[in-house]
Amino acid sequence: MAAQESPSRRRSRSSSTRILIALVVMATLGASCGCRSAPSVPTSQTLRSGSSGSAVRAMQTRLNQLGFFVSPDSSYGSNTFHAVMAFQKFYGLGRDGVAGPRTLNHINLVGRPNARSTRGRVIEVDLNRQVVMLVEGGYVHHVFNTSTGDASHRTPRGSFKIFRQINGLRISPLGKLWRPKYFNGGIALHGSPSVPAYAASHGCVRLTDPEINFLWGTPWGRIGTTVWVY
Repeated sequence: MAAQESPSRRRSRSSSTRILIALVVMATLGASCGCRSAPSVPTSQTLRSGSSGSAVRAMQTRLNQLGFFVSPDSSYGSNTFHAVMAFQKFYGLGRDGVAGPRTLNHINLVGRPNARSTRGRVIEVDLNRQVVMLVEGGYVHHVFNTSTGDASHRTPRGSFKIFRQINGLRISPLGKLWRPKYFNGGIALHGSPSVPAYAASHGCVRLTDPEINFLWGTPWGRIGTTVWVY
């Protein structure tokens, strides 16, 4: 006859099972949000253009995990400046591209940005925040810094589709457009050497040259992709 398990032993085994299940769930959630291996970004210093080292790399890694357009290379260059500014824009911080203690603390604490769209492949242009997001099925894959139309040339809100593109430099009466993708008449997503913290264009959606180059190589860059301006 098999010995019966004591109540205290059963409780202990049940507790261990619950703990194991909780750990598995936590690990799964961490993997799905890209947070499992997120480094702790030091917050006691200020990082800016020209900074370098392990603190910069930790910040870049975390921004990359959150979807912002930057690769970890330990050097605070132009891509990092614009990724930091896009982060600041999205989360309502000062838009200066400098990662001070407040910005760094937010980088440690926040989760991935949320999209408005829930279905399909969409380029979202957030006029208030001045960011562009590449979204699929409601999940934000990439976030870009942008500058849209100024007070005299506001970028129209609405849902459009990319219908024309030029794989090169277009010189127009209003300036130079690098690799433009048109979605509303003469209004396009395009590369520009000037992507400030505020709306400054003549109606187009300005991106940095590396951002538009990246967009061209993704499914979001295809003719027919929805561009939702709100």
